[in-house]
Amino acid sequence: MSLPELPHNSSRREMRKALIRLRMEMHRQEIRHETAQVLQPLQRMRGMKQNMQDGFGLKHAPLWGVAAVTLLGFLTGKGSKRSGGGGLTRLIRLGATLGPLIKLVMNRSSKH
Repeated sequence: MSLPELPHNSSRREMRKALIRLRMEMHRQEIRHETAQVLQPLQRMRGMKQNMQDGFGLKHAPLWGVAAVTLLGFLTGKGSKRSGGGGLTRLIRLGATLGPLIKLVMNRSSKH
């Protein structure tokens, strides 16, 4: 913040204007500072998300999250009460559900 230059013989009116300008600049600085403090957690979360995606080398991190939830659902789910051989049926459904994801990963790894 630079101070305004005033001549030595400035009037009361000019001094008042300069004081008001200084106060306004101080308020602007306060607002910038407090806005930065309020937005800091959001910036930190964005940085963590970017670091996580870069660390895994994945651009499709939400897709991996959906795959993990689906996998947990199939592995911990109760299955159908009607079918007696629920284990094999569950594995077939799991393969059919995760097939597109596996295909995406295989295509991505073959490009690099």
